[in-house]
Amino acid sequence: MSDGAGRLDVRKTYKLYIGGAFPRSESGRSYEVTAADGRFLANAARASRKDLRDAVVAARKAQPGWAAATAYNRGQVLYRVAEVLEGRREQFAAEVAAAWGVDATAAAGEVDAAIDRWVWYAGWSDKIAVVDGAANPVAGPYFNFSIPEPTGVVGIVAPQTSPLLGLVSVIAPVVVSGNTCVVIASHRMPLPAITLSEVLATSDVPGGVINLLTGHVEELAPHLAGHMDVNAIDLAGVEPDAAAELEVAAADNIKRVLRPPTDGEPDWTAEPDPRRILRFTETKTVWHPMGV
Repeated sequence: MSDGAGRLDVRKTYKLYIGGAFPRSESGRSYEVTAADGRFLANAARASRKDLRDAVVAARKAQPGWAAATAYNRGQVLYRVAEVLEGRREQFAAEVAAAWGVDATAAAGEVDAAIDRWVWYAGWSDKIAVVDGAANPVAGPYFNFSIPEPTGVVGIVAPQTSPLLGLVSVIAPVVVSGNTCVVIASHRMPLPAITLSEVLATSDVPGGVINLLTGHVEELAPHLAGHMDVNAIDLAGVEPDAAAELEVAAADNIKRVLRPPTDGEPDWTAEPDPRRILRFTETKTVWHPMGV
C-alpha cells in the first residue's frame, strides 16, 4: 500500500537478540504488534523453547568474562548504554506513546526516567561491594572479608505494563553486579525492548550479557523457570496467580526467585532501591593469612 506521497509502507518484522546477534526465531513464527488504538505497528518474532535455550547458552558463555570485568569497567559500559539511549530518545518516546496511547510529553517523561534509571544503576557498579561487603573481625592471624558476587545467569520476565522504564528497572540491577540475563519482553508492548536491543548492540555491552526475547510469556516463562542452567529468576511481569507454578519449576535447581508483588506490578516511577541488586548476588567470605 502506498500513502498519499506515493511511498510504500515499510512493514518491519523484528528479530530476537541473542548473543549479540539478531537471529530469526527458529520456529519462523511472528505476531502482530498493535498500538493502543489498534493500529498495526510491526511484526515481532515469537520466540520458541529452542530460542530460549540458545539464549541461555549465550548468557552462560558470556557470564564469566562479564563477571571478571572490573566494577569500574561495568559501570562505564552501562553508562555508555545510557548515552546511546539518550541519542535515540525520540524513537523511544514515539514507541512508548504508541504503545500506551499517551501524549508526547508523558512518553518523553517515561523515556527520561528510564535513562536516569540506567545511569543510577551504572553508578552502583563500584559501590555495591562497599555497602554490602565487610572486613569481618576474627580471633586469629587472618584477614576475613565478605563480598557480594554475581549469582550467574538470571531469567527475567519483564513488566508487561511499563515497556521501557520497567524493563530498564529489572535489567540494570541484574547485570551491574556481573550477572548475565535472558529477558522475556512485554508481549503487548515489545517495541521499546526491541529498540533497546539495538542500543545494546551498538554500545559496549559484550554479546550474550543481555539477551532479549519477544513472544508469549505463558509459553516461554515455564521453560525459563525450569531451565537447569538458570541460577535465578525475576518474575516481575508475571501475574501473581501464575507465579506459584513458576516458583515450583524454579525450585528444581534451587533458583533464587524474586516474586512479583501480590497487588500487581510496582510503581516503576518510584525511587529505585539498591537492594534489588543484592537479590541477584551471593555473599562470598574469604580468609587470608596476615603477613603472607
